[in-house]
Parts: sequence; structure tokens; C-alpha cells
Amino acid sequence: METPAPRPRRVTINDIAAATGYAASTVSRALSRPGRVNAETRDRIQAAARELAYVPNTQARALTSGRTETISVLVSDVTNPFYFGLIRGTQQQLKAAGYAHLLIDSENSAELESHMLTKMRQSIDGAILAASRLSDRALAALAADLPLVAINRTVRGVQSVVIDSPSGIAQATEHLISLGHREIVYLSGPENSWANEARWRALSAAGGRHGLAVRRLGPFPAGRKSGSAAADALLNTGATAGIAFNDLLAIGMLTRLRERGVNVPGQISIVGCDDIFGADFCHPTLTTLTAPIEQAGRMAVSMLLARLENPAGPARSLVLPTHLTVRESTGPLPTTP
Repeated sequence: METPAPRPRRVTINDIAAATGYAASTVSRALSRPGRVNAETRDRIQAAARELAYVPNTQARALTSGRTETISVLVSDVTNPFYFGLIRGTQQQLKAAGYAHLLIDSENSAELESHMLTKMRQSIDGAILAASRLSDRALAALAADLPLVAINRTVRGVQSVVIDSPSGIAQATEHLISLGHREIVYLSGPENSWANEARWRALSAAGGRHGLAVRRLGPFPAGRKSGSAAADALLNTGATAGIAFNDLLAIGMLTRLRERGVNVPGQISIVGCDDIFGADFCHPTLTTLTAPIEQAGRMAVSMLLARLENPAGPARSLVLPTHLTVRESTGPLPTTP
């Protein structure tokens, strides 16, 4: 029986120090905090590290620096295309900063969200929470213990990046009213969604400004399969226009309305929210709110890294604008024969 070949010895900071003639402490600073070492020294040490195929020991670094250089990004449903751009934005920004990206699907559960963050607390430097399902009190308490940024959620004392979908909902309402619609229904998303309530309030306010009574149906799970129930409920109201919580719900509604022989937009107009991949491929193409989703991810990372460097700094809140993209799913009020 052959004796297995010995595993190659891991290259250490001491090896790089021996190769360059610098002290191990200088090598450590050049690799972990390059801004604290002059450019010539840093370049020589980093070149030696590459030549020796040095791989940092993240566990040892965490023990000495208190940093793991890992950021957790939590999303409520990883299968929702809304999060694709956000994940891409956070990953690119974290990679550029030398941080690892740990993705967690909280499955629309506040309990799982809290459990995972508690479990991972010693393994991460901070977290980005997209569409957090935690209560305001729980989110504020978590922010007091863990550097974090919330996306699409505002809580006093918690850093946040908010996509201004309420202003987009107001634009969508004005668009439908300009087409002659006087009965507009909101197809509600999950009850524990902060964005869902913000969108409903925006529709109510816009309707009130024009003296229109708006209605709310649901809640419906925020997925395409829920579109059938949402479409059936909308038809039962006799309304001529509906604004869905998100594009997945709206696209599911379009499928159901087509199955029932209802012409969109000839008989009813549908608006979605988020402008996900596929919103311009469905039939008819979907009028929806276009949001800077990838930018939200990048900005959240920048805010979080700034907080890590200055823990005593004030909590910042950033609002990113949205706009209505008009496609084929909205049209003039149907005329009665």
C-alpha cells in the first residue's frame, strides 16, 4: 500500500518575511492594512506573497484583528428575481473591498432571520438585510449589537437604503387616472413586508388627492403562483385597473387573465413593481416601477464598510428614486358597448 504524499506546508507570514527581509509585523500590516505601509514596501511584500502563493489564514486574522472580513447579505426569498441585481451589486462591491460575501435566504421568516444572524455573529463583521421581516424593535436592538444596513426598511437609528417605490406607486396611479380609470385596486403582498405597507399608503394618498376610493385585496404571497387568486379576486371587484405588490404577482395575474379570456389592457390594466428580469418578455409586456436595485446593493455595502471604519458615526439613510416604465399591460378605460 502506497504511503500518501505529505500535504504541502502552508506558506506563512514568516516565510514572506524571510524572503523579503522585512519583519513579520511589517509583512502582516502590508497584507492586512496596506494603507499603513509605504508603497514600495507594500509592493515588495505583496509581490512576494503572490510568488509564494500565500493564502491568508482568515481565522488567525480574525483572532488578532477582531475582523473576519466577511459580510452576510440576507434576502427574504433568493428565488425572487428582484434580488438578482441586489446580490450582484453587493457581491461586486464587497469583492472590490476584499470582503467575502455570505448569502442567506431568510425564507420570509423573522424568526429564521434572527436565528441566522445570532448563529453567525462571531463569523461576520456586519450584515445587509434586504426587506427585513424583523419588527422595528428587534431590528433596532440588532443594530446596536451588529453593524448593519437595512434595504427597503426604515427604523430610527438603523442605517438604511430605501428604494422609493411609494413615489413610483404615485406615478403609476397618476398614469392610470390619466387613462380614465376611476377604480383602482391594490393587490397586497406579505403582511410583514414594510414595503408592502408603504406602497399601499402611497396608493391611498394618490387616490385621495383625486377623490377616488381605492381598494386593497389580499394579502397574497409574493410569487407568481399567487397571481391566479389575485386575478380572480380583482375580477370580482369589477375594477378596471390593478397595481400588484411586485412583478412576480403581476405576471402570474397576466397568465390567469389570459386563461380566463380577459383582454389586458383592453378590459383591465395591470401594473407591477420592481421591473425584474422578464417583465418586458411576458405577454403583454408589463408596465412596472423601475428601481436601481443593483445600485442599492452597492450603496449598502459602502455605508456598511464606512460604519465598520467609524463605529461612532451617525446612522445614515439614503433614498433612491424610481420611475414608471410604461409598457403594454396598461391602456385606456374600456368603453362600454
